[in-house]
Amino acid sequence: MQFVEISAFAPTERDAVTALIVKIQQDEFGIAITAQDQPDLSDIPDFYQSGAGGFWVAKLDGDIVGTIALKDIGEGQGALRKMFVAEQARGRELGVAAKLLGRLLEEARRSGITQIYLGTTDKFLAAHRFYEKNGFAEVAKEMLPKRFPVMAVDTKFYCISLK
Repeated sequence: MQFVEISAFAPTERDAVTALIVKIQQDEFGIAITAQDQPDLSDIPDFYQSGAGGFWVAKLDGDIVGTIALKDIGEGQGALRKMFVAEQARGRELGVAAKLLGRLLEEARRSGITQIYLGTTDKFLAAHRFYEKNGFAEVAKEMLPKRFPVMAVDTKFYCISLK
C-alpha cells in the first residue's frame, strides 16, 4: 500500500505546488488562469502561513499530489483555499483529499479558528459532494464575512463551524 504524507509547505516546494495547481485549473477545468494571476502562490509563507493560517501538501512517493490552505481572515474565521489533488491520487483508496482536510481542520481547531468558509465554482461537482460529506453547509454569498477573499470564479460557498 502506498503511504501518503501530509506536511507543512516548505518554500522549496513552491514550483511543484504551482505546477500542480495550475495544471488542474487549466487542463481539467478549463479555467483561463496562470500562476501570475495568483500572486498568493509566489508568497505562500506570508500569504497563508501567518496568524492561524497554514498551507499543507500531500506527498506520495516523494511527489506532491495535493495541496490545501487555510487563510486566517481574523475574528476566529478562516478561508479554505487551494485544495487540489492530482487526478492519479484521487479517490478513497489513498484518501488524499480526506487527509488534507483532516489536517487543516485539526490545525484550525488548535489555532482557535471556529469557522471556515470556502468558495468554489459550479463546475467542481465532486468537490461539492466532498465538502458536504465532511460537514460543510452551503451558504449564500451575502452571508460571507466581509473579510472573506471571494475569487472571481467563485459561485458557490460553504461554511463549517468548529465550535
